[in-house]
Amino acid sequence: MKTNCSNLYILSTIACQLADCLDEQQLETLSADLTVLGYMIESLMAHNTSCKNDC
Repeated sequence: MKTNCSNLYILSTIACQLADCLDEQQLETLSADLTVLGYMIESLMAHNTSCKNDC
């Protein structure tokens, strides 16, 4: 099994840098916003897939 550890390293590094620069409230807000963004992208992809199957 091939893992993509470089992505995990990069994300971990970004998380640590953000934790050093932002306060707890800012981190919490950013985390919530990024979660919403992820769900929105997932929803758009699902709708695009559905549209391709129906067209």
